[in-house]
Amino acid sequence: MDRDERFEMALRGVWQLQKLIVSYCDWGGSSRGIRAFMESHLPEFKESNPQLEVVTELIRGQHPHLKGFYRNKNQRVICVKNMTPEDILLHTTRLRNALGRKVVKLKTRHVTKHPSVQGTWTTDLTF
Repeated sequence: MDRDERFEMALRGVWQLQKLIVSYCDWGGSSRGIRAFMESHLPEFKESNPQLEVVTELIRGQHPHLKGFYRNKNQRVICVKNMTPEDILLHTTRLRNALGRKVVKLKTRHVTKHPSVQGTWTTDLTF
């Protein structure tokens, strides 16, 4: 079993990534890797993911990026400037496998369902 096959993410059997836009520049040096990715890996990626709409977008004079649109109306953008085709393939599979939820920043490092009744310990306590 391949590593990508083990970590495929779907919520209740439904893929969450609906659309993937691959933006690139046709003459810029930072888009060299994504142009090679589009020739070598993108056709196979499209074929192996028929549930996903993959669109290529030519934007001149800007750095290349991947933009993923999810079912819950969220989107993620990943800059792939000066990356190799293999790294870009890794990022596209990560976008496909993600659920599209927003990242929530935790208030503390200690997360528990049953917080302490006595309060949290600090170094300022005196006995």
